[in-house]
Amino acid sequence: MKASRPSHEVRQYLTGLQDRITSTVAMVDGGQFLVDPWNKAAGEMLQGDGITQILEDGVVFERAGCGFSHVRGPRLPPSATQHRPELAGAPFEAMGVSLVFHPRNPYVPTVHMNVRMIAATPAGGQTVCWFGGGMDLTPYYGFEEDAVHFHATCRKALDPFGVDKYPRFKRWCDEYFHLKHRNEQRGIGGVFFDDFSELGYEGSLAMMRSVGDAFLDAYLPIVDRRRDMDYGERERSFQLYRRGRYVEFNLVWDRGTHFGLQSGGRSESILLSMPPLVSWSYNRQSLPGTPEDRLYRDFLVRRDWV
Repeated sequence: MKASRPSHEVRQYLTGLQDRITSTVAMVDGGQFLVDPWNKAAGEMLQGDGITQILEDGVVFERAGCGFSHVRGPRLPPSATQHRPELAGAPFEAMGVSLVFHPRNPYVPTVHMNVRMIAATPAGGQTVCWFGGGMDLTPYYGFEEDAVHFHATCRKALDPFGVDKYPRFKRWCDEYFHLKHRNEQRGIGGVFFDDFSELGYEGSLAMMRSVGDAFLDAYLPIVDRRRDMDYGERERSFQLYRRGRYVEFNLVWDRGTHFGLQSGGRSESILLSMPPLVSWSYNRQSLPGTPEDRLYRDFLVRRDWV
């Protein structure tokens, strides 16, 4: 697909989205995001710039990271061309906003959202661009109303672009956020799409924007419901244990993490998704009938929420 708009249109939207999200979340938490602009200079494998914004040790969020990046490189890494072999080795430009928020209260779920565009120009060919993104929810203790709300908001964002989009991207999310080495879902899913250009440049960009714009409506009502719930050592211990699964997925399976590291991206920003504290236990089992057991039985499964 030939890009019909300059990249600054997408960049302007993405930086504005980052600022809207972080300013709103700062008000919810009562803390402040550290704003860390960065540049990768000419002569490095990857050139470009970005803004990492991160809030740590907050009242509501132990770690909330939201990064914008805009990079250019001489050749696409393997993680970006597994579905587009004809573009292997082509010069590229990539930009996006990615966030992961790790709450302090175990009853508040971790959330991830990402929206991005990649453009590549093969030798002697037209510039090709495509979009990707989505959002997914990872609870430590499951609540049906939270799952329904999150998925209903995702569906509302996608329905204007075709009623097939939500069920299709919901399945894609379930398949993507799956820990194959444990045969376990990371969370309750959401929506995920990649290598997307089928609506043309304008339509594909509009769909990406709709997903990004829906994030706060999807997540903040859940935070508001759960942030003040009482918890103790048991819930905290289980939260830290389940965070280990998050780390495993990001390091072993996540294409975005692999893309950033393989293309020479800024590792400190790429790894802002990691939780501040995490634990692993050997073959930990939950007692039948407990809330921890219910997470596995009723929530870490592929099911229709709306």
